[in-house]
Amino acid sequence: MNQTSNPLLKLFPLIAGLLATVTLLVGVVGGILYFDTVGLEVPADDLANFPAAPVAPKSIALMDPAGMWTAPDWASVDIEPNAEDIKYGRELIANTAEYLGPNGKVRKISNGLNCQNCHLQAGTMPLGNNYSAAKSTYPKVRGRSGNSEDIQLRINGCFQRSLNGDVLENDSKEMIAMVAYMNWLGKDVPKGEKPKGAGIYELPFLDRAADPIQGKTIYERQCVACHMLDGQGVMKADGSGYIYPPLWGEHSYNQGAGLFRMSRFAGYVKANMPFGATYENPMLSDEEAWDVAAYVNSLDRPKRDFSNDWPDISKKPIDHPFGPYSDEFSEEQHKFGPFQVIKAAASK
Repeated sequence: MNQTSNPLLKLFPLIAGLLATVTLLVGVVGGILYFDTVGLEVPADDLANFPAAPVAPKSIALMDPAGMWTAPDWASVDIEPNAEDIKYGRELIANTAEYLGPNGKVRKISNGLNCQNCHLQAGTMPLGNNYSAAKSTYPKVRGRSGNSEDIQLRINGCFQRSLNGDVLENDSKEMIAMVAYMNWLGKDVPKGEKPKGAGIYELPFLDRAADPIQGKTIYERQCVACHMLDGQGVMKADGSGYIYPPLWGEHSYNQGAGLFRMSRFAGYVKANMPFGATYENPMLSDEEAWDVAAYVNSLDRPKRDFSNDWPDISKKPIDHPFGPYSDEFSEEQHKFGPFQVIKAAASK
C-alpha cells in the first residue's frame, strides 16, 4: 500500500501548481479583454503628473530643402559633346587665380580671388550665389547697364568688379569654357525660370541702420579664424590664390561689385558664414549678418569708375551705395539703412 500511494502523493504538488498557473493566465487574459472593451481611464489628477510629450524643435532653416535645386551629377559630364570645355570651365571657376590671377599661367588679369570665393563650391551651393539660373535667364535686360546682357557680358562684369580686373574675349578658350560649365549646370532648368535656391538669400530689412561698430565685434568673434584680423585672408602656400579670400583692401572686390551692396553681403553671410553654416543651419542672427556686412563694407577697397551704371536712377536698388537717387534720402542711409522707410516711400 505504501509503495503504491507514494508516487501519487508526489504528483499532487505538480498538479496543484499547474492548476494555479492556468488560473492566473485566465485572469490575465480576462483582464486584458475587459480593459480593451471598456477602456482604461487615468484619474485627471494623475494626468497632471505625466511628463509632457517632447515638442519638436522649431526649424531654423532659411528655406525648406524640398524642391531645392541641385547641380547635375558631375559623374555624368563625360557624356556631353563639349565635356572638356565644361571641365575646364569648372576648373577656372574653382581656381581662377591660378590661371588668370596676378601670377596666372594663362593670363594675368585679376586680383587673385577665385570665382568660387563668391559662388560657393564652383557655383553649385544652394543660396550660395550659384549658377543655376544663368542659362535660363540670360540674355536679359539689366537695370544696372540699361541694356540687354548675355552671359559673356555678365561674366566680364564679375571680372571687372569682384575680381577688379580686365575682361576676357568672348571667343577665348577660357570664356567658352566658363559659359559651357554654367550652361551645363542649368541644363535642366526651363527657360525663363529661376529655380529654388538660386542666387542669394533675401534677408529681411532691420528696423534700424546696420551698425559697423557692432559688426566689428561680430567679425572679431566669428570671422577672424579664416579671414584674419586684418581681413586679408589666407593665401595658398604656393601663392597661386587664396584659401580664404581678403574681404577688404587692394586684393578684395571693388566698390562696383554686387557684394558691396549691404543686402547682398548680409544675405550671403546669413546663409553661408561663418565656416560650417548653411541655409539649413545658419549660425548668425539677422542682426549679426547685417552688422558684419556694415563693418566689412565700411572698410577701404579698390575704387573704379562705374558712373554709367543705372542710367535710369529710379531703378536703383534701395541699398545701392552711390547717388544720385530718385528720392530725398541720403547716400549714407541708402548704404546702411534703415531701409524700410525708403521702401515705404518708393511704394507710394
